[in-house]
Amino acid sequence: MTDLPEFYFRVRENGAAVFRVSTDNRQRRIEMTEIAVVNVKNGNVRPHGDHELSEAEERVIADWLEARRAVLSARDLEDIHRTIDHLNLTAQWAQSRASEAELDAVTDRLLLAMHDLRTVLVRRKADRLGPRAEAGQTGE
Repeated sequence: MTDLPEFYFRVRENGAAVFRVSTDNRQRRIEMTEIAVVNVKNGNVRPHGDHELSEAEERVIADWLEARRAVLSARDLEDIHRTIDHLNLTAQWAQSRASEAELDAVTDRLLLAMHDLRTVLVRRKADRLGPRAEAGQTGE
């Protein structure tokens, strides 16, 4: 049998359940003992039952949490790039293939979603440029 990791993280919607993996028994069966629950959004780590986390376990969990947040962030960015592609494909569809009925079914919702997105993006860009623009005007 290949060497198994000491810990297993069962991913859940907002984090993971953390298990200690062991094969130290007569039958060499894999045993997984839940030791904690991790919340990715707020970083909370809750020991399972009356288990007290060791410093080594806390370190492994902190490392996993950092890596998981990086993966989720990269996925978010990839989803945005995919959305840009979908918007381009939607424009092409609307221009070349969409029937009047299909356009009637989606136009208002698309326009509202795009208006909302544009409003947010313009506001956020203005917020980012605001301090730089003010600094440039005062000669700093």
